Amino acid sequence: MAGRRCIPPEHRSNGWAVRDYRIPASGKQQERGSNAAMEKGIFAGLQVLDCASFIAAPAAATVLSDFGADVIKIEPPGAGDPYRNLPNLPGYPTSEHNFAWLLEARNKKSLALDLSKPEAQAVLYKLVEETDVFITNMPPPVRTKLGITYDHLAHLNDRLIYASFTGYGEKGEEANKPGFDSNAYWARSGLMDLVRADTNTTPARSVAGMGDHPCAMALYSAIVTALYQREKTGKGSHVASNLMANGVWAASVLAQAKLCGAKFGERRPRERAPNAVGNHYQCKDGRWLILSLLSEDKQWPTLAKCLGREDLIADPRFATKPDRHARSIELIKIFDETFATRDLAEWRKILDGNGLVFGIVGILDDIPNDKQMLDNEVLVPFENDTMLTISSPIWIDGTKKVQPRKPPGVGEHSDEILRGAGYDEAAIKQLRSKGAVG
Repeated sequence: MAGRRCIPPEHRSNGWAVRDYRIPASGKQQERGSNAAMEKGIFAGLQVLDCASFIAAPAAATVLSDFGADVIKIEPPGAGDPYRNLPNLPGYPTSEHNFAWLLEARNKKSLALDLSKPEAQAVLYKLVEETDVFITNMPPPVRTKLGITYDHLAHLNDRLIYASFTGYGEKGEEANKPGFDSNAYWARSGLMDLVRADTNTTPARSVAGMGDHPCAMALYSAIVTALYQREKTGKGSHVASNLMANGVWAASVLAQAKLCGAKFGERRPRERAPNAVGNHYQCKDGRWLILSLLSEDKQWPTLAKCLGREDLIADPRFATKPDRHARSIELIKIFDETFATRDLAEWRKILDGNGLVFGIVGILDDIPNDKQMLDNEVLVPFENDTMLTISSPIWIDGTKKVQPRKPPGVGEHSDEILRGAGYDEAAIKQLRSKGAVG
């Protein structure tokens, strides 16, 4: 390919990062995998085109950017990616910051292209020649209309990883059906029904991005797997994932039980749950915690003592695990009364101090000051700012993630990217005059 040369197989060393050289438009040869590059992230030098929106596909590009990939966000001129307007939809929190865009578009550069115009398509094709990963979640008919299907792009660069994401998969009668987190992931998979409080309550609504972000990790893993395959074969490939498949995967323990013909019992409300030591309870201050005592026989006496109810240890009603399960409704009532006597912080100290497994039912107000999240860099500051963002949930020893950078404005880097692709000022001006570039 123009502007690219590859190390012959006989001279390649182990590890994908050192196997490919790129010659940018400036003519400066740059080796991926060098010490300097690795300091910038494991994917330093990897070029990604993010031609996607709402939410899983661009979030996969964000994860690549966290590890140093150069991500160019392709968005329409003018208003840009419609996802920029998510916080303006009814029901979303109000903020002076575009919190959705901060999360999904960090680290990226913006190139505004009107892909309905042939001139813009030509720009995209020129970029694809030097691109490692192309990501899209546009419906298949739209990809065809805009000239960005796998067949349109693969012949331009035989090392291209084309990553596509859909609502319901790319085969079958629903292949072209629009899908979102709420319907294709949450509802279609059975999760919406499964997490309802009990049989008599309505199905439970999901929250924004609840399925999209796990799906992003699936698409990210597909891309990384394809990059590994490329190092073995020298060839790129088409990888795909979808909301429906990820939703069923999330529900797969019970879905597999159904596939095995299992019989399911009644979904019982919390007050009638079948296991009192795997249930959730409200504390005096209104906060909740959930017990998760898998080693029930061993930990039952300790729990009784923590609750100040040593009398329960010798109570014949609860002497054995089968007894406790058979009388779970009675035990839950006792626990409800007991947990209601202290605040969550007190119970947390008591249960933690005795090695019992439980979890607090967190609320959003907890997150900004959660020490465990801060200590583990789940929450990290933006570059040159005190504002925090949420890091992708992967860490690799010896490799630093880049410090998050604020997201770009619409077309903020258009000129820079076009110049890097070899366009001079006159050519850029002409593209703008035709409305191909913003």
